[in-house]
Amino acid sequence: MTTATAVRTPGALSPRLTGATAGRVLRQLRHDHRTIALMLVVPSLLLGLLYLLWEDLPAPPGQPGLFDRVGLTMLGIFPFVVMFLVTSIAMLRERTTGTLERLLTTPLSRLDLLLGYGTAFGLAAALQALITVTVASTVYDLDVAGALALVVLIAVVDAVLGVALGLLASAFARSEFQAVQFMPVVVLPQFFLCGLLVPREQMAGWLQAISDVLPLTYAVEALQEVGRSAEATGTMWADVGIVAGVAVLALALAAGTLRRRTS
Repeated sequence: MTTATAVRTPGALSPRLTGATAGRVLRQLRHDHRTIALMLVVPSLLLGLLYLLWEDLPAPPGQPGLFDRVGLTMLGIFPFVVMFLVTSIAMLRERTTGTLERLLTTPLSRLDLLLGYGTAFGLAAALQALITVTVASTVYDLDVAGALALVVLIAVVDAVLGVALGLLASAFARSEFQAVQFMPVVVLPQFFLCGLLVPREQMAGWLQAISDVLPLTYAVEALQEVGRSAEATGTMWADVGIVAGVAVLALALAAGTLRRRTS
């Protein structure tokens, strides 16, 4: 009688290993108090600064106040920026310390590793979104036409997008300084062209064309839909789907470009 031995295909996804990776990352985060403060406390404090700047500015008749409009949008931008920064540096640190090379000599695949990171930081993003939205709606009196649960959902999807792009960017950096240098390349153009600073319809045609291919544009549009409509609209769901799709694509590209070590 022969005994069959199960052999795992290289690169195949293992939910068990993905979960183990997510657990390891969460345990590391628990002991990193500065990163926890950056993710959970700083967004609420920055939102508070905006509230103090704009709380006394009069709003046009029949229009929401400036803080209600811009503050709502920032609830999606803050998680994106913070998670991009934290994730790109965390993954680079795994590579420069040799941890990544040791992990990839085990049955853990690149996809297991990146999905584990995405899951861990996605859970952290959910907590961040809950805290920030709760503070914004209670302490800062943020007024939103739609359900706050939709704001939390969009903020989490934005954060996962930041995680995915951070993992992708880390593959091309050789130091933490280089990882930070990707922020002006990846984050700032999206911030400038997402429609927050200038309405997209007022941009030059070529700038609108660039804005159309940037995922943060659709995140901002989804939040604006929630801000002006009491019900979830088809446009909002389409925008959320685009952001989520780009996040999945970025994770797949990150899995294909991830290096074991920094040379």
